Amino acid sequence: MWRYGELLAGGMSRGAVRHQVRAGRLGRLSRGVYGCTDDEKSRLCALFRRLPPGTVAGFHTGARLHRFGAIPGDRVHVIVPPGVSARRIRGVVTHQTVLPVPDAVEIAGIPCAPATRCAVDLARVLRRADALPVLDLCLRAGACRRDDLLTEVAWHAGLRGVRQAGELIALADPRPECRQESQLRLLLIDGGLPPPEPQLWVPDRDGIPIYRLDLGYRDRRIGLEYDGASHLDPGRLHHDRSRLNWLAEHGWRMRVYTATDLYRPRHIVASVRSMLTAPA
Repeated sequence: MWRYGELLAGGMSRGAVRHQVRAGRLGRLSRGVYGCTDDEKSRLCALFRRLPPGTVAGFHTGARLHRFGAIPGDRVHVIVPPGVSARRIRGVVTHQTVLPVPDAVEIAGIPCAPATRCAVDLARVLRRADALPVLDLCLRAGACRRDDLLTEVAWHAGLRGVRQAGELIALADPRPECRQESQLRLLLIDGGLPPPEPQLWVPDRDGIPIYRLDLGYRDRRIGLEYDGASHLDPGRLHHDRSRLNWLAEHGWRMRVYTATDLYRPRHIVASVRSMLTAPA
């Protein structure tokens, strides 16, 4: 990976650089930075050559590098040291923080804030419905332990959103398998209902686990499912119908929700509350 000036200093002419780029043997990874491999991590490495020393990837970008990027986005998020100003670069969000990042790690050649820092920063600034899926996935991916998150959030005392972060860390669970399952669980908790059990296994009469529910209340035999686009596959649809029929025959009361339902939280909470308060 080379800066444009380094290529010229090494003996290449401007025309030779253009020729190498047109031939696909050299890629323009960032403004003024060239390399042979054009992929996301190479472009990130090139970008960091344009940023002040001590800058690290953080927030959404850091979470993605640590394998718990539950929030999609095209922009690159970086943290610059306190008191350091960085040039404006298109597609880059610069976070100037009062808290230094003394224990940065390197991932594929990219300086990055530790996983706990990325998780807590996101839990502070995102809305609750987006923050809990990040924390759940962080635990599921093994990037952090809950105790480490609690230690990190204590270090952020007094900063905006730290109270929300602490509340959500207490609720975080590694079991949900998608973002919407985490959001459905939080919706019920925020609605004043008992926390449902994620990925609840239902056994047959011999005690052998046979079906797994996204969420449920085992003692009341209430199951809650989130159906995404994958459930529209004909084979999956047939399996889902067979499973729901079996559960109904064995005393389980089920509710199935979609992405549209998540925009109607009061309806979901009222529906589940009515099942919880109804005679078993």
